[in-house]
Amino acid sequence: MKVLVILTGGTITMVRNDATGALHPADTETFRAFVPELFTSPIQIDMLPFEPLIDSSDVCIELWAKIARTIESNYAKYDGFVVLHGTDTMAYTASALSFMLRHLSKPVIFTGSQLPIGVLRSDAKENLMTAIEIASEQDEQGRCRVPEVCIYFGSALLRANRTTKKNAEHFFAFESNNYPSLAKAGVHIFYRTTLIHYEPKDAKLQIVTDCDDRVVVLRLFPSIRQDVVHSILSTPSLRGVVLETYGSGNAPSSEWLYNELVAATSRGVVIVNKTQCSTGMVEMGRYDASINLMKAGVLSGYDITTEALLTKMMVLFGEYGEDTDKVKAKMQESLAGEISLDLIKHK
Repeated sequence: MKVLVILTGGTITMVRNDATGALHPADTETFRAFVPELFTSPIQIDMLPFEPLIDSSDVCIELWAKIARTIESNYAKYDGFVVLHGTDTMAYTASALSFMLRHLSKPVIFTGSQLPIGVLRSDAKENLMTAIEIASEQDEQGRCRVPEVCIYFGSALLRANRTTKKNAEHFFAFESNNYPSLAKAGVHIFYRTTLIHYEPKDAKLQIVTDCDDRVVVLRLFPSIRQDVVHSILSTPSLRGVVLETYGSGNAPSSEWLYNELVAATSRGVVIVNKTQCSTGMVEMGRYDASINLMKAGVLSGYDITTEALLTKMMVLFGEYGEDTDKVKAKMQESLAGEISLDLIKHK
């Protein structure tokens, strides 16, 4: 089995300078020296560092495209891929890749750490070694065990586009509130195979690398000012809005908010309703407080995460350009398991 480890940066790729105590990116040989056991295992592991390694706060759509192209160009050579990434924006990058890599039949596992690889108590080794094992794992039929874009962190394997960072302090840094973990790692790795998505056997990888960053997250709060909302929604280049609302998708019933939303959707801006709650879903029409949103042409985001919704918008606008109707239609579909449409239809 062969696994390609792609290093983009983040805490997991850092080492401490003994003289100054400051953290700095490790070169490949230094990184290898901290985990020599990886290179004596039956799994053949190759490492590909991006140059320069970056802090995940500096992640942008160009990096997402670089990761996608790297996986595409190496797809035939490896059985799985592990992407080392900073934790702060990992959920954004991993979500984006779940929409950019189409018909995936091999694992792409993102991981990182809360402490650098060279620190005695670091969580980096366990996260890295288990991510590699998952990326190389095959089932009894010889197919990849988890052919999805995932995040492995703190003993849990999570579908990437269901994941958000929940904690900056603890080793269990990520959560997936609206979808169960795909696997749990202890003495053994227990896979929940019924939850894993498998493409048809003859599926061929396709990638989409054009993304459009003319989107914004607008979070509502009590007494939000009209001039603030207007300045955001009337931005000339704006194409998409993640509207973070209360509870099951509710918003103030003020006439001015309705008028601002209508003005934006009439110009072709796609607005999608996302609850501010970490668990649960948008149910537009359940309360009167969401009726105006429906009348204004706002779409439901169902139980999607903010990270997945934002990156899904970017990918769809990059793919379909000015075809707003196509974007709106695709926003209401589950493209990579990011929303629970089957469950919603049976509510």
